[in-house]
Amino acid sequence: MQIEPIQMTQTTAFGATVSGVDLNRLRDDEWAVIEAAWYEHAVLVFPNQHVEEPAHVALGERIGDLEEFVADRKSVPISNRKVDGSAVDPNSDHFQILKGNEGWHTDSTYMPLSARASILAAQVVPAEGGQTEWADMRAAYDVLDDETRDQIADLAAYHSLFYSQAKVGHNPAVGASYGLSDQDIPLRPLVKVHPITQRPALFIGRHAHGIPGLSEAESEALLERLTTFACQSPRVFAHTWEPGDVVMWDNRCVLHRARPYDYAKPRVMRHVRVAGDPVTEAGITA
Repeated sequence: MQIEPIQMTQTTAFGATVSGVDLNRLRDDEWAVIEAAWYEHAVLVFPNQHVEEPAHVALGERIGDLEEFVADRKSVPISNRKVDGSAVDPNSDHFQILKGNEGWHTDSTYMPLSARASILAAQVVPAEGGQTEWADMRAAYDVLDDETRDQIADLAAYHSLFYSQAKVGHNPAVGASYGLSDQDIPLRPLVKVHPITQRPALFIGRHAHGIPGLSEAESEALLERLTTFACQSPRVFAHTWEPGDVVMWDNRCVLHRARPYDYAKPRVMRHVRVAGDPVTEAGITA
C-alpha cells in the first residue's frame, strides 16, 4: 500500500491518495494502516476501486454505525438520475439539496447526531465539472489570530437544513423524511475537539446560523468571515472524479462542497455515511 499526501500546510498533512489496496477485499491489517492515515490526513482518495456495494457498506461499518435514516438501505444514491435513468426533476427536493450542497458544509450537522464519516463512490461522472472540494478546518483553526480564537472559544451556532436550503431559495419537505422539523435544530460549538486526535477544528458550514448572544447580522458576519478565511489555499484541494474512485473523509474536521457541472449530463454516486458517537457528536444544551 502507498499513501501519498495531497496538500501540505504549515501545520497539517491534508488529504492523501491511497493505492496498492483493493477495497473489495480489504484485510484487517490493511484497514489499520488506512485508519491511521485517515486520522492524520482527514480525507483519503482511493482511485479506480469500483467498489461493490457490500464492500462499500462494510468499509463504513468498520468506522461505526451507519446513520439511522439510511440504515434500512445501508447506502444511498447521490444522483441527478432516477432509478430508470431519467433526469431528476430540477424542482424536486432531492435536486435542490444537491444544488445546496455546492455550499461548504459538514454532513448531518442538522441531525441529532452529526456524521462521523462519509464515503463517496463514483459510478457515472460528467466529462467536465462536478468536482468535490475539501477544506481543512484543523489547519484553519491553527492559523487563527488570538483575538478570533478568544472571540469564538465559547460560542456555538444552531444548525438547520431548513435554514441552509432557505438561503438558496428552497423549503425542503424532505426534512420530514429525516424525522426533522424546523423546530428541531441542534446547537453546536464553533470549535470542535476531535475525539481521537484531540486536535481543535472550526465546526461551521452552510447549516450554521443564529449564534446565541449575537444579533442575526453579527452572527451572519462572523460565520461568513470564518468560512471565507478557512476555505482558501493552502487549506483546500479539489478532486476530479473518475468512475471507480472512492473518497472517505472525516466530517469532524473538514468541510466539503460539490462543484457545478452541466446538469443535463448524468452524475451518479453511491454514498455511505457513518453516524457520530452520541458522546461527542450530539448537540449541546442551549
